Amino acid sequence: MTDAINPQHYKGFTGGAEPIDIAEHVGFNLGNVIKYTPRAGRKDDRLQDLHKALYYLQREIAREETKK
Repeated sequence: MTDAINPQHYKGFTGGAEPIDIAEHVGFNLGNVIKYTPRAGRKDDRLQDLHKALYYLQREIAREETKK
């Protein structure tokens, strides 16, 4: 039986850590960067996951630039 809430592609990182363990402490955009990069290619297309991470990183950069 598969776990729809916490599927296998979220698991199996060093020390049993999951991306959510880190992501929930850094805000939405950076959290998504952290979510997509370590699991890139584990669920879907690796390049697609990297593009998703880049999208959120660019949003975070733009947000920071508006603060200046």
